Amino acid sequence: MTQPHDEQNPTPEQLREQVEQTREELGQTVQELTARTDVKTRAQEKAADVRHQAAARADRLKEQAAHKSGELKAKATDLAHQAQDRLPAPVKDKAAHTAEQARAKAAHAGHVWEEKAPEPVRQKTAQGARLAREHRTLLLAAAGAAVAVWWAGRRRKE
Repeated sequence: MTQPHDEQNPTPEQLREQVEQTREELGQTVQELTARTDVKTRAQEKAADVRHQAAARADRLKEQAAHKSGELKAKATDLAHQAQDRLPAPVKDKAAHTAEQARAKAAHAGHVWEEKAPEPVRQKTAQGARLAREHRTLLLAAAGAAVAVWWAGRRRKE
């Protein structure tokens, strides 16, 4: 005679299934607890997240800086043209003559420098000049911004 199967009298098969299910649940719980207590891995994951966020922020700032640099360059060019248009012809001629003299003196100073400077100093100077040529746009934008600030300050004083 067989007994009826209910919750209070499970069959051996049902008991095996319950034990297997409990083992699986326990295994998952142990894995979750292990992951939570693995400080090194969590720190590495957090560091990777921070690096990604910093890189994204740096990219946004770089784009904003490039955009602002372009705007400042355009403003500086416009202000330079306005200033040049307002100059009388004798002043423009005098400026051109003075610029030519400055170029000649700079060339002469460069030759004297090449003759008298020690080799390591000349190499460092050449490296600095090369970097300036490679980053000419940035330098021109900074100079343009300086001119714009100077011009704006001058206009306020008038």
